[in-house]
Amino acid sequence: MNSQPLSAIAYRRASSVHERVVPAALFVLLCYFMIDYFGRLPARLPVYPNFRPTLLLVAAITLSLFSQADKVKDRFSEPVLRIIVVLLLYVLLSLPLVEWPGSVIRENIQDFVKAVVFLFFVAIIADTDRRLKTVVYLFVGLQAFRILEPLFLYFTTGVLGGSTYVGGEFAGRLNGAPADVINANGLGFVIVTTLGFMHFLMLRSPSRLVRWTYYLLLPTFLYALVLTGSRGAFITFLVLLFFMFWDAKRKVLLAAVVLLGAVLAWGQMSDFHQDRYLSLISEDTQNSGTVEGRFEGMKTEFLLGLQRPIVGHGVGTTSEAKVNKLGARSQAAHNFYAELLIEVGVIGFIIVMTYIVRLYRLVRRNLARLREAMESGAEIDSFKYRLNKALLAVFWIYAVYSINYYGLSQEYWYLYGGICVAFARSLARDFSQVGDGLQVRDTQDFRSRWPAAPRARNDL
Repeated sequence: MNSQPLSAIAYRRASSVHERVVPAALFVLLCYFMIDYFGRLPARLPVYPNFRPTLLLVAAITLSLFSQADKVKDRFSEPVLRIIVVLLLYVLLSLPLVEWPGSVIRENIQDFVKAVVFLFFVAIIADTDRRLKTVVYLFVGLQAFRILEPLFLYFTTGVLGGSTYVGGEFAGRLNGAPADVINANGLGFVIVTTLGFMHFLMLRSPSRLVRWTYYLLLPTFLYALVLTGSRGAFITFLVLLFFMFWDAKRKVLLAAVVLLGAVLAWGQMSDFHQDRYLSLISEDTQNSGTVEGRFEGMKTEFLLGLQRPIVGHGVGTTSEAKVNKLGARSQAAHNFYAELLIEVGVIGFIIVMTYIVRLYRLVRRNLARLREAMESGAEIDSFKYRLNKALLAVFWIYAVYSINYYGLSQEYWYLYGGICVAFARSLARDFSQVGDGLQVRDTQDFRSRWPAAPRARNDL
């Protein structure tokens, strides 16, 4: 990526944005929206879902943002936001051309909209450092709850909630809680994502309580990860381990701990879990057939996407396409990239991949800005230094796991983008504190993306 200077105009804009924040009530609505969405309140509270609360929240926040147009209109200049606006326009304009427009309107568009708005809501409303920090920790806390709830139910009832048919019988796998919507693979994805944020945000926290909370939750979440039996989540956990190792000050000690933990965990696994993880590297296992089946399924999904290659079958219609075009059972995509081809065609695929590339460039730019701000004497709190590392690790967790998971109408890529944009604005405000003469230098190698720890303010 070519290095670009942060101009004086950008600094002045960052300074003005710092002063013109949206009302606190709007931020409260955002937090409640996150609790409603991730806490699955409509599935837990009687009568509550009759009022369509999630959609009402989306409408209320959207209308409130329109009423604050004078404060937020400049925030749409971020390329990450603009490309998703293009995606929304494309989905709308291509609706008459897709295979099943009626299904999109009746059943699928709501989930897509509820996912996409996370990008705009977080990027626009998390417009102070305190709000950004609150959004990040609220997200991590809600994801931790989604992990602990089914694990608690397993400890108290002995019920895992899910199963896989292998070797002539069903073997149990830990699913999300009854009120949640995720299966074992989805729960494994949530676990690795949460660990990605927790490790970098909590391990180096100045707060002893936060660090000990991490030490307590780490083995608990790893145990839950094993119970899911999710091989895709295990692979992405290896991605996380790579970043943990690269960041570690005592690499030999970390390697020894990981090796010891792996040996102990292997000894405690059931035969089913051992066989399932061995199937990643061995064909002489009962679960090896499901690995081959998964790859064949991905190939079939890409071929299905090529049946309507231009505009696709319509948002959220992957399962319908499988039933009607392949004669298969109704099932979500097993590959995010194939899902894009199936639902929004080549044009939509290019738009979404452009969004992901821009996200990666934004992460790199944030890393370069943080290093430059620290070297130039700007006051950077320790939270930003730690969030900086977490976002890079989580990007690659998402990119790798998307090979094994769907996501066009899921929130994770959009919420991540919102956090990245809000973080970029936060760093721009830090630049404005030390003058207009600074320039951003691009990172030239991987090591330079991990700036040395700053003399940071004490912070969670």
